[in-house]
Amino acid sequence: MITAVIGIFLSLILTPYIASIMRKAGILGRDIHKLDKPEIPEMGGIVFLISLPLSLLTILNGTIGKAILIFVLFGIVGILDDITRLKQSHKVVLSLLVSLIVFSFSLNTSLNLLLFSIELGVLYYIFSILFITGAANLVNLLAGFNGLEVGTSTIALFFLGLMTSGSAQILAFTGAAVGLGFLWWNKYPAKIFPGDTGTLSLGALIGIVGILGKVELFVAILLLPHFVDFLLKAKIRFKGRPLGKTEVQKDGTLKAPPYLTFLGLIMRMKKVKEYQLVAIVWTIEAFLGIIALLLQSL
Repeated sequence: MITAVIGIFLSLILTPYIASIMRKAGILGRDIHKLDKPEIPEMGGIVFLISLPLSLLTILNGTIGKAILIFVLFGIVGILDDITRLKQSHKVVLSLLVSLIVFSFSLNTSLNLLLFSIELGVLYYIFSILFITGAANLVNLLAGFNGLEVGTSTIALFFLGLMTSGSAQILAFTGAAVGLGFLWWNKYPAKIFPGDTGTLSLGALIGIVGILGKVELFVAILLLPHFVDFLLKAKIRFKGRPLGKTEVQKDGTLKAPPYLTFLGLIMRMKKVKEYQLVAIVWTIEAFLGIIALLLQSL
């Protein structure tokens, strides 16, 4: 798929350039899971907002164009969040507003649930808005370690590409390629962070592919780690920072925060360093992708 080739090429080339711009502008974040806590360029998700639309330019149609618009607008919400640190409620409201564009799509309004489907009619559009908003914010929530967000999203998009066709497949594979190019620079030790600019836009893309490709259930399966993390953090009303944070021991291993998170559960079960933790989550994501593929074949 030529769009994927263009996507990975653009992402590979643009990422170090954007990183240098952000460093010069002083848009930096501390890599808090390193002993020396180096400063790393932030807002790398701008690479996605440039690379994906350019990759798809030659095959642009109405559906892909509207999908790109939602994707870019979610990225703009992410930029606002990266710069101003939006309240979570404000982020969700803006996400819902951006997702209203789905009303302009001509959608199959049935919800597929493996052996049967439910016809939702106009309610499916409401479901789609909530679905895309939920996917974007779930990906945004399970974050904070080198390569974690972009890696899991790239794996999810790759498997969604295998399960879909048409515009949804093009968006999935191209998005996965763009993510893979960025991941080369974002993997441990990271040279750039995606920021909320990247996590919100990639999460929204996963949601869009789920809606257009009629693979909503399989998106839910792929985002299970994110949903578990959401439920655990909801118990403390998403106010974990005042309670404590993940600590880096002298040997580089991670000590779980004093409250439960999905990543904290892994840290409690096994002594891991940052790159090992991320590799475990990538493996879980790939395993969920295989399960989704098998379920689709039923």
